[in-house]
Amino acid sequence: MIKEDKILLLGTTGLLGSTLAPHLKSAGYNIVTHARKKGTADFIFDLDDWDATCKFLTQIQPTIIVNLIGLTSVELCQRQTHAGYLANTRAVENIARWIKQSTAACHLIQISTDHVYDGDGPHTEDDVTLTNNYALTKYAGEIVAAQIQSTILRTNFVGRSKVSDRESLTDWVYTSLKNGRNVQVLTDVLFSPLSMKTLVEMLELVIRNKPVGVYNLGSNEGMSKADFDFEFAERLGLPTDSMSRIESTEATFLRAYRPKDMRMDCSKFEKLFGIKLPTLAEEITISMGDYYEKT
Repeated sequence: MIKEDKILLLGTTGLLGSTLAPHLKSAGYNIVTHARKKGTADFIFDLDDWDATCKFLTQIQPTIIVNLIGLTSVELCQRQTHAGYLANTRAVENIARWIKQSTAACHLIQISTDHVYDGDGPHTEDDVTLTNNYALTKYAGEIVAAQIQSTILRTNFVGRSKVSDRESLTDWVYTSLKNGRNVQVLTDVLFSPLSMKTLVEMLELVIRNKPVGVYNLGSNEGMSKADFDFEFAERLGLPTDSMSRIESTEATFLRAYRPKDMRMDCSKFEKLFGIKLPTLAEEITISMGDYYEKT
């Protein structure tokens, strides 16, 4: 059945958008796709440009906007604060400005991050600690989104990328070990991501119900990134001899600070929808399927 809402997906050519768009299209939703600078999307424009944003949103007249746009490189956000602001905050400011000025009702679904947490987890939605520019700009975007009718989802995800020039955490582990490269994995950074497959299913649930508020959306029983990487590799039968466990302070490839515990308490989301989100171990099983297909 074709759904009545006109859904504008912002950032369709990214890691999550390239999985969410075909999922919603196959389910019969009325989807309009956007990319910032390139790709096969229906519309291509920069959301940090108010004139372009106003022009195209007025032309499209969406009833739901799913904002997947963001500068997610922690290192780049730290080095280029203004670039992080443009992608993670000003883009949301322009979307919210248009919605406020529009005569049509429009609900925003804003994708945020688990980087807004640090300290001992799992964290509830009120337990915010900002420790780098990436977290700061994403949280500023949340504040703007909260001024209109919106759903703000703090999340993280793993799984096989469908974008040729974008690599997920599991892509990096898989490719590195297949090619015999040395891999250092972090013992002191904890998280609780979902597989992209589960996340798009949960996003469809949000699209159908349009809840208002801030919600954690992740897996239960998170683990350290080192434990995750080893379990993912071992269960796929990949050699792990080239993997070594280190703490983040030893990681020469990290310049910007990384939160140590981003695990989320997702009970608010679970209670709202009457569901139980999977454990991270279960999400590893789901993500593995993508790599069996690749092999």
